[in-house]
Amino acid sequence: MKIDPTLTSIVVGGASGMGAATVRALRARGARVAILDLDDERGTALASETGATFCRADVTDDQALQSAFDAARSVQGQERAIVITPGGGGLGYTAWRDAKTGAIRRHDAARFARIVKLNLTGTFLCASIAAAGMMSVDVDACGERGVIVMTSSTASQDGPAGTAAYVAAKSAINGLTLAMARDLAPEAIRVNTILPGNFQTPLLDTVPESYRDVMRGWNLHPKRFGQPDEYAAFALGVIENTYLNAALLRLDGGARV
Repeated sequence: MKIDPTLTSIVVGGASGMGAATVRALRARGARVAILDLDDERGTALASETGATFCRADVTDDQALQSAFDAARSVQGQERAIVITPGGGGLGYTAWRDAKTGAIRRHDAARFARIVKLNLTGTFLCASIAAAGMMSVDVDACGERGVIVMTSSTASQDGPAGTAAYVAAKSAINGLTLAMARDLAPEAIRVNTILPGNFQTPLLDTVPESYRDVMRGWNLHPKRFGQPDEYAAFALGVIENTYLNAALLRLDGGARV
């Protein structure tokens, strides 16, 4: 799929981090871009900076999310490319002993459900809404109606301790990839998933520096965190390469936990 002023796109979670870098990269190529995000302040500022459109969106609310897509489409038309980046988790062990009291505790069920809803359900809702819209347009000069780029994590395959809920949700996105690609292949819509390693994003800033030093050591080369614009460049490559479909694509500096 060509990335030029004829392309209409949506970046979910596009107000910050890897999503914001993707917005800037798409706009630099002239594509029309709508930012869907909960962060009004950052989303509005980035839209003003880049000439994108900002629509407030909660990925965990199907009806509100559909309204955000409708608002974006009313401004720029039906998207043919979508990059879905929102997610999050935090540490949470399956069960553990309290270091001070020895009391046995287990993962909070409501917190587990929230993490799964944000990462997995939110991603699926975005992809399904986008796919339904893409099915309403004709195939383009490249022979496709659209492309969906989802975001998982290398944690989904490496399974670090203390991340059971996050790993479960991201692993499910991996599983969705091939099934969704098969569902949408008759409609000439591709589906791929990027698995980023440790990237320099606002979420990473919440991790203690001592642990960040350990995380850098997981990389083979380079021994640093990924930069958001490296994710963006990769996402644009996925959009452009019409032979790339149903793939899980690690972007991690060779890191293994």
